[in-house]
Amino acid sequence: MAAVGGGAPSGSGDDAFLTYYSEVKQIEKRDSVLTSKQQIERLLRPGSSYFNLNPFEVLQIDPEATDEELKKRFRQLSILVHPDKNQDDPDRAQLAFEAVDKAYKMLLEPEHKKKALDVIHAGKEYVEHMMAQKRKQLKKDGKPTDVEEDDPELFRQAVYKQTMKLFAELEIKRKERDAKDMHERKRQREEEIETQEKAKREREWQKNFEETRDGRVDSWRNFQAKGKTKKEKKNRTFLKPPKVKMEQRE
Repeated sequence: MAAVGGGAPSGSGDDAFLTYYSEVKQIEKRDSVLTSKQQIERLLRPGSSYFNLNPFEVLQIDPEATDEELKKRFRQLSILVHPDKNQDDPDRAQLAFEAVDKAYKMLLEPEHKKKALDVIHAGKEYVEHMMAQKRKQLKKDGKPTDVEEDDPELFRQAVYKQTMKLFAELEIKRKERDAKDMHERKRQREEEIETQEKAKREREWQKNFEETRDGRVDSWRNFQAKGKTKKEKKNRTFLKPPKVKMEQRE
């Protein structure tokens, strides 16, 4: 493998490629029971928009996994669902790859990872609380206090279902907040536009008022002048000629 720019071959680059290629082969062998196509189907199954809210579920990794284990699992899945490996279905592979990439990046952020862990812990605590309530009721009824969730697999399934429910509820609330915020921003924007339009109309009115002031003053003066002229004509008196008396003859 030649180095960029045509320089001497890089031994470290060759080693990195061989390590990567070896991991690819190991992953393909280890995950042969869960093929690329099956992983794509899992990540894009109906309801995946909610299933994939749990980044640990997307990556199929334990919440207590270390950062190194997380990185390794991401590499495994990203290789399996990468569009280059699934050229017969590149569009769906791209969507699956994006889901894996999003989950990985979310868990790299301490704040986002903590929120996800809080939801999972809340789901577990809820199931444990419900189990305690069931035992209490069974004891009150004089029955054995065994509950089905005592089975580790059933307990895991119960926690999984409750966790998915909590993730979905949080997502619904987030969307509601976003919709409310968007509506509020729209309302504020409409008010701003109305305020700007009102100010614009007032400026135009003021401008027109100033521009037509001289004309209005001239019109008023002309009006007053005409009124004065009519008044003078009305009040003017004319001398009448004396009446001539006719002489009467006797």
